[in-house]
Amino acid sequence: MINQIRTTFENLPDHRKPGNNRKYAVEDAALSAFSVFFTQSPSFLDYQQRMQKLHNRNNAQSIFGVHQIPSTSQIGNLLDPIAPETLYPVLAEVGDQLYTQGCLKPFMSVGGTLLVAMDGTDSFSSEKISCPCCTQQTLKNGQTLYRHTVVTPVIVAPGQSRVVPLPPEFVRVQDGVDKQDCELAAAKRWLTTWGAHYAPRGITVLGDDLYCHQPFCEAVRAQHLDFLFVCKPDSHALLYEWLDDFTRTGEVQTLEKSRWNGKQRLTERYRYLNQVPLRNSDDALMVNWCEVTILNAKQEVVYRNAWATSHTLDEHNVIDMVAAGRARWKIENENNNVLKNHGYHFEHNFAHGKQHLSNFLATLNLLAFLAHTALEWLDEAYRAVRHAAPSRRTFFEQFRTLLQFMPFDNWQHLMRFMLYGENLIPRKT
Repeated sequence: MINQIRTTFENLPDHRKPGNNRKYAVEDAALSAFSVFFTQSPSFLDYQQRMQKLHNRNNAQSIFGVHQIPSTSQIGNLLDPIAPETLYPVLAEVGDQLYTQGCLKPFMSVGGTLLVAMDGTDSFSSEKISCPCCTQQTLKNGQTLYRHTVVTPVIVAPGQSRVVPLPPEFVRVQDGVDKQDCELAAAKRWLTTWGAHYAPRGITVLGDDLYCHQPFCEAVRAQHLDFLFVCKPDSHALLYEWLDDFTRTGEVQTLEKSRWNGKQRLTERYRYLNQVPLRNSDDALMVNWCEVTILNAKQEVVYRNAWATSHTLDEHNVIDMVAAGRARWKIENENNNVLKNHGYHFEHNFAHGKQHLSNFLATLNLLAFLAHTALEWLDEAYRAVRHAAPSRRTFFEQFRTLLQFMPFDNWQHLMRFMLYGENLIPRKT
């Protein structure tokens, strides 16, 4: 995996003109930036430069393969002209390895498919800093908000705490300035680019009500993928009129079960119906609809939601379908929330640049997150170290501290030290 990442960085384009100063390689700039995100330490490179002076070696070199550490401004200058799309193939390759290694078997869900949740999130926003790649939004106070928004598809599954990021798709300026239109346009481009790649595995796309409209549903089906989207009454008036009619005639199927959640007994009521129109038109797409209502011991509603799907529903799969639909929240909890609030600082302005730098760095950040996820499956030593730590936060605190103050020969040396500690420190004779 590390070799794949290094090879990708080695092949990044160098936009410097012939004759310009080439003291630092583009590969070193990318590896240096990646190391900051991977270690979750904004000051990682500063510590490595100090370590180089003290020990004549550093961890940026021994672990990440950086030959010569550029300054922050040099990193920005070298990476700014490079489009983030150059990194998408390596994100896909790492995910493909997890699939071929069988790591994603526990993620198989409804209809034998993998669930890919889609959602848009901001990687940058400012009223002062901007670049040509920024979209613009006029605020109520008349100020302009400059933003970088990205659709971050991730593989999720009910009962799985991990998620697997897939190649992203950034909102482009030409998509317009309305968030919803921009997000959908980016999501459609992702389907066009990656649909054929992932379709043979069997994919069900998850999304909120924004995605549950005929043009996008048809775009999903055109790529031979399935969909399971939140379907709200306010935005699907005709569909719910049909449901009311079929409810009166007794054609809406129902199912009820109870379960103990550790504190109280909950009642779950399911309703479902196949073949209802998604919109009011002669060419309306026929979809299948399901709903769950959860009541507490006092018979008070604690949760209700509904979905439209391309999967045919019956009494045998409706409960699993609802569980799959509810797993969409994992893109917020286990992906976007982790990226923003648990060390990766996804919304932090590491550097904005004049061309692609902000989006390129955000993609490197996603790659670092995916690398940690993959290592938990593929690297036994890393997995043992993570499990030995009391918490994820403790692991990264120890990880950062060791890399800041102690030089290691390679990745394996670092992992062994974190597992066995002082047994690896040479004793004075």
